[in-house]
Formats: sequence, structure tokens, C-alpha cells
Amino acid sequence: MRSILFAGTALALCTGAALADAHGETLRFWTTEEQPERLALQEEMAAAFAEATGHTVEVIPVTESDLGTRATAAFAAGDLPDVIYHPLQYALPWAEAGILDTDAATDAVENLGAETFSQGALSLAAVDGGYASVPVDGWTQMIVYRKDLFEEAGLKAPDSYADVLAAIETLHNPPEMYGFVAATKVDENFMSQVLEHVFLANGVSVVDDDGVAELEVAPTLEVLDFYKAIADASPEGELYWDQSRTLYFSGNAAMIIWSPFILDELAGLRDSTPPTITDDPTSSELASRTGIVTNFAGPSNPDGAAWGDIRYFGITADAATEAAMEFVEYSMSEGYEATLSIAPEGKFPVRRGTAEDPTAFTDLWATLDVGVDRRAPLGELYDPAVIEDIVAGLDVAQRWGVEEGQLATASRIINSQAINRVVRQYIDGEIEGEAAVAALNDAIAAVE
Repeated sequence: MRSILFAGTALALCTGAALADAHGETLRFWTTEEQPERLALQEEMAAAFAEATGHTVEVIPVTESDLGTRATAAFAAGDLPDVIYHPLQYALPWAEAGILDTDAATDAVENLGAETFSQGALSLAAVDGGYASVPVDGWTQMIVYRKDLFEEAGLKAPDSYADVLAAIETLHNPPEMYGFVAATKVDENFMSQVLEHVFLANGVSVVDDDGVAELEVAPTLEVLDFYKAIADASPEGELYWDQSRTLYFSGNAAMIIWSPFILDELAGLRDSTPPTITDDPTSSELASRTGIVTNFAGPSNPDGAAWGDIRYFGITADAATEAAMEFVEYSMSEGYEATLSIAPEGKFPVRRGTAEDPTAFTDLWATLDVGVDRRAPLGELYDPAVIEDIVAGLDVAQRWGVEEGQLATASRIINSQAINRVVRQYIDGEIEGEAAVAALNDAIAAVE
């Protein structure tokens, strides 16, 4: 693996270490990466930081589902940790509540160089005058497609509704080849996630700045018709992530939507989920035939959108501010390789590089090993163009409610699965188009 040295920062840290001999802080760091092997990597990085600066770090695992409750309780007690690794959904609400020190996060971003970050990741955490938290890593949902079949048929990559439908028209030949495997099981969060991506692609959101938004008929009908088309090109039944992966792995699906955690499996690096398109379950053949699209567009939103999940370092209001900033900045420079190595297939670098080497971390990330039973770098498994597409998705990552400051409302709507139920009624022919839009508006309003 490539070793990165940052002379300027290293000098600063050495100076900091000398000073910290007498004044070293003990920081508390909450992390949701609580699996033992992931904790071990974070503790190694914390130990390296301690050696460099004299500040010790207690790495404290917190179950993600408990994070909100624990942070609120600790804030009330004046006992917040110094730094919290948290998902996007908490960034703006915690900044508004006073849990996060946005000045410290902004200073950390500026010290590292705001231009070195994915601008999409920064914008999702933007507050008046700065940033709620410091972006760490992220991933985007992907259209995974058979690049070899697309090239043979002269098809464009499926980065728009129109291109997906054109590919279905050419490649759909069941049961040997399904044009798509859409999520249709209404009580699966996977269907909610895929649908949000498809709605975002056409610029349709369930919230606006004031809360629940009334869906416009025309663009929503475009979404419904598109989803019905990809569902019609899918096998019958209650479909979710399992069937879509299985059919793609067996060579019987031209396109699916999945998370990047499929990337190592596609290459035959995980025995529990082997590709079956060849007789060799350890073969990377299917990975070599696969293309990736992260940003795709509907007819009412030519710029398109990517569905993203981004994680952040929040420096809290109770932190030992200077030392906490040092820890965050170290984790995003000298320690960034260790941070990304926890699970490279799901931790895309939101900091692309440095002012001196703008692609240093993107290049580094491509060399990190992925896999479970066998391991190999993503850069050896996928074309450089695929790697570039994967990382570029973070620049246009979106989620309902983030820009509008209505993430909690959007989450309640999503979690109700009301949208899944109405869409399923539409694709099953139980309800007509405009009636489906009306039903969606009624269901969404009822959730609020």
C-alpha cells in the first residue's frame, strides 16, 4: 500500500507532541463502527495519534440505533464525548440543538482545505457560515449493469430513465435474461431506499422547506411509469436485495440497484455469496463485465441525482476543542488510510487528496484490499473509469430532507413505507396514475 507523508502537518504534529508531553488531553471518541475488527483498526489509529501528539483517545463503541438518544442525554448532562462519528441525519439537527461545535468543524475543514473535499459531502452538512461536521467517508447507491452486454448491443450506460428503458427493450429476454430486478417487497427498507433514489433522479421530493410537500402530478407520474417499467422487466414475486443479487450473480439480470458492498462479492472474494455465472465461484469474471452508474436522471431533472450515505466527525460543544480538532485533522490526513481501510468497499474517500496532491486519497483508496475470504484492491478488480464513477457519485449525493432541513419529516415518511405500498398498487395495476399520485399525497400528509 502506498504510504503518505504530509511533511507540513507532520512537523506540526511533532511540535504538538512536544507541547503535549506536558499538556496532553484525554479525548473520548464515540464510533458506530463497533465490530471488533473495525474497533481494533480505530484503536490502532488512535494509538498512532497519541504517539504523534501526546493526546490519548478512548475509542468508545456506540450502537447506531442508540446514538441519538445517548447524545441527547449526554448533552443534557454536560457530558458529551469530544468527537462523534455519526451519520448524515444527525449533522444539521445536532448543530441546531447546540450539540456540535460548528466553528470547530469549520476550522478543521478549512485547515485541511475545503477544496480537497467532495463538495457534495460538504454541502449536505453546510450551516450558516460553515459546516456542522467534517465529512469522513460515504457511499452511493449504484446501478450495477452488464457492461459487456451493453457494449455488444451498442447501448448507452444506464444513466437516465430513457437509457434504462432502452436497455430493457433490447436485453429483456426472460427467463434467460431479465432487463432489471426491481425492489417490490413493500415491507423491506431496500424498496424504500431504491424508490427514494428513483424519485430523486427525477427531482421529486416528499418535503420542502416548510415540511411535507405536495407531489406534482407530471413528474411523479414519470417516476411511477418508470418504476412500473422496471418492475415489469423483473421476475414476479416479492423482490428485494437478495433476489436482485442472486439473479445478477447467475448472469440472468442486465441491471440491478445495489449498494457498493456488492463490489467484493462480484469479484468472488466472499464464499458465502459467490457469483455463479461461471463454474468458478472465486472468479472475478463477472466484476470485469460489470459497469457502475451512481448518478442517473429522469426527464424532469436532467442533472440527475445519486442516493448517498455520508458519515461525519462531529466535534461537540463539550470537547477539548483544540485537541479534538487535532484528532479529526489527523484522522483525515496521516490516519485517513486507517480510517478508509475499515471497509473500503463502503467507505469512499470524501477527502480526495491534498492541495499538493489532489487525488492522493482517491488513488490510495483504490489500492486498499476488499473482500472476506480472499482480498484484492478495488483498483485491480475494476476499470479506472468505474472507480472514478464510484467516487464521483459523492459530489452529487442527495437525500430527501437534507437541503430543506426536513430530514426528520422525510425519515418518518420513508419509514412508514406508505410510498412503497402505493407504488406497489400502481405497478400491480390496482390503481391508475393520477389516483396513485393523489394516494401518495394523502399517505404522505397522514404521516406528518
